[in-house]
Amino acid sequence: MSADSTPEPPPSTAANSAAGRPAATPPLARALGRVPSGLFIVATTLQDRPIGFVASFVQQVGFVPPTVMVAIGQDRDHLRGVRASGRFTVSVLGEADRALMKPFFKAPPTGTAFDLVETAATERGGLVLSGALAWLDCKLSGEHAVGDHVVIFGHVEDGSCAKDGEPLVHVRKNGLGY
Repeated sequence: MSADSTPEPPPSTAANSAAGRPAATPPLARALGRVPSGLFIVATTLQDRPIGFVASFVQQVGFVPPTVMVAIGQDRDHLRGVRASGRFTVSVLGEADRALMKPFFKAPPTGTAFDLVETAATERGGLVLSGALAWLDCKLSGEHAVGDHVVIFGHVEDGSCAKDGEPLVHVRKNGLGY
């Protein structure tokens, strides 16, 4: 702090980058990055094709009825798919399930990421990863736009804990971006 008790601005990230030093992560970004989350594969359909993505903004938000929320970027096809189908599934990844995420980071040259992992259909027709720790099948119950994401809410109509293990926990270095 300076003598007049006003906080000094953080070092310029542009100046650091120009000098060949890594850009400093602002304190707010570092603090937000310490908020832990799980890692999940969220799936839905769009134009009768399965689509899915690696999600970390997922949380249970109600008991009766059991309800979860998922934040999806406003410009993502996945959001359009959930809105059109009215449904989504959440595959909960465990510590031993890291490899299940890989096909979802980059679209395969042909087909979908689901062609590269073992899947199962739920009774309501949702697609879940067979190797995941647990899964939830949800009916869209609402949404709320927040900044660059839309938070969707789903009533959990079915689910199963497929195997024993601990869920995969994720923290970021910078909580202001992926």
